[in-house]
Amino acid sequence: MAGSSESGSSPEEEMWMSFTNHTFIIPKKEINMFTDMAKWKRSQAYADYVGFIVALNESVKGKKLTCDYKTSKPVEKLTVLLNTLDRWIDETPPVDQPSRFGNKAYRTWYSKLEKEAENLLSTVIPKELRAAVPEVAVYLKESVGNPTRIDYGTGHEAAFAAFLCCLCKIGVLKVDDQLAIVFCIFDRYLQVMRKLQKTYRMEPAGSQGVWGLDDFQFLPFYWGSSQLIDHPTLTPVHFVDEKIVNEHHKEYMFLECIKFINEMKTGPFAEHSNQLWNISAVPAWSKVNQGLIRMYKADCLEKFPVIQHFKFGSLLTINAEGS
Repeated sequence: MAGSSESGSSPEEEMWMSFTNHTFIIPKKEINMFTDMAKWKRSQAYADYVGFIVALNESVKGKKLTCDYKTSKPVEKLTVLLNTLDRWIDETPPVDQPSRFGNKAYRTWYSKLEKEAENLLSTVIPKELRAAVPEVAVYLKESVGNPTRIDYGTGHEAAFAAFLCCLCKIGVLKVDDQLAIVFCIFDRYLQVMRKLQKTYRMEPAGSQGVWGLDDFQFLPFYWGSSQLIDHPTLTPVHFVDEKIVNEHHKEYMFLECIKFINEMKTGPFAEHSNQLWNISAVPAWSKVNQGLIRMYKADCLEKFPVIQHFKFGSLLTINAEGS
């Protein structure tokens, strides 16, 4: 960049300087009734969020989790952050209680995150952008489940995607981090969420039961189906074959999700995961991928019970797109 070399500033520093006079705000809820949903779908936040997940979907197309990709310093720091959350689970064992589900030790674990989120994030966001920390930290805290209900669902997953989107918007994560965002950061996030779900027996938030895609997640199915596009041997019908899932789950996010379902649920797959069973009949992964983004919009992004909890700040704004 001619401009950056003349001024002696790196592209990163120029990006950070563009936020020097930016007013960061603590994100808050804006979708309070069903009629507010139109405001959400017209918002800059909706356009930015959908654009972000679609760009990541494109970046992982045809690639294995085990492929080579660059890991930048911020990616490494985010992995350390997630490792810390994982370690806290080990340090906070479930308590004895009469109820089988929703172990109250989760609230102890969550209170650590609530207290430490900004400190953790300060290790990832450079000091030049420290004003962004309180805004971005809200999405991290929203991404791990609800401490009152001790539940977790696609709205919490969306908060983590929003967290990553915000880090991209302020220039901490960059375009050439895209593979690492999905294969390193998001995959590690999933591992921590599965550990939370199993350790504290978290309830699925707003689950549609057998009629939903999955009790807890959606994005790894979407991005995972993109990984499998044009695969020479694996077609959608193969993911209901447990042997194939066990052979390939470390390479493909979609199969990793199926393996977790197989571990957590008993009985015929067609009964406990009817939507996925139906998807296995689709002939090509490209069709599955196209169908899943439509389904994600319809079942998650356009559902009031999910979006009423989404929070809007200066980076993901409720203002109309382009305003």
